[in-house]
Amino acid sequence: MSDSETDLIRNQKHNLPLLVTPELCAGRTYIVTGANTGLGFEAAKHLAKVGAAKVILAVRNQAAGEQAKRDIDEAAGAAGSSSVVEVWQLDLASYDSVRAFARRAAAELDRIDALIENAGVALGAREMAEGHIKSVTVNVISTFLLAVLLLPEMRKKAKLVADCQPRIVIVASRVGFIQPMELWEKIKDDPIKGMDAEDFVPFRTYPFSKLTEIFAGRHLAREVVPFEKTGIILNLVCPGFCVTNLARNAPPNIKQGIREQHEKYGRTADDGSRPILHGAVAGVESHGKLLHSCEDGEPDVPDWVKNDLEQQKRVWELVAKELEAVEPGSVSRLQEVA
Repeated sequence: MSDSETDLIRNQKHNLPLLVTPELCAGRTYIVTGANTGLGFEAAKHLAKVGAAKVILAVRNQAAGEQAKRDIDEAAGAAGSSSVVEVWQLDLASYDSVRAFARRAAAELDRIDALIENAGVALGAREMAEGHIKSVTVNVISTFLLAVLLLPEMRKKAKLVADCQPRIVIVASRVGFIQPMELWEKIKDDPIKGMDAEDFVPFRTYPFSKLTEIFAGRHLAREVVPFEKTGIILNLVCPGFCVTNLARNAPPNIKQGIREQHEKYGRTADDGSRPILHGAVAGVESHGKLLHSCEDGEPDVPDWVKNDLEQQKRVWELVAKELEAVEPGSVSRLQEVA
């Protein structure tokens, strides 16, 4: 790792507060993607324990999801009819799966208090899905596709039930800020095309896909779905450097470095879930912002990200073009919501 990466990891806080409480979460409905393991699992477990009425584990592997449900029920002291956990199939590498999940949520859920988009993939070798490098498909396009498809439904449902403040939490990462700038300069005009290129190092697509999320998400929140018009809070959350299996596909030398950093500075998966949960209860002041360590992370967003509104717009428009190709009308319908 570079010195800047090491400094970021070494200085991250530990023993973070748990900001979800029965007062804030009881009786509410939450969707957590990638919830069968790691940060998503821990977040879902906390939500079940503080009295959520329904926690949807949105997972690619149904069997792994069912095991996660059993583990969460045991931790929450629930079983059978008392369980609030449901396992729904969602494969972000498939646009059809994303569309099917969104249709099911619209049809079956009376309310959606928070969509927590935690699922992500880091590649060790070049792998394609839906015509793009898989990190782009999963971390960027499908993540925004699910948000765009569910946002109008969340607003509609919130009008029909009491005390519902919908939130969309996109799990991003500050690791994109500390990548070699010459690589970003090379692809920034079209990061989707840049990461898709055959000569782009697959493992670098994770940090740059997360940076792409941040650029696009800031414009989406500020200009396309402002809170003042939609009533929905959308924020981006960096959970920090956590001991999970995210880097399982990394090249051996990088994996060894990450293992050593985990031992020295890594947050536990439980600790890493807490900034994500903060995003699920944060107030309107968090709309469009980056959060980390259960607090406002804007002071740590570099000026070249924060102030480049043209770049934010450009990246969102590239993402929006992909979304419209996948689901015509999905982005234009956001104007009706706003």
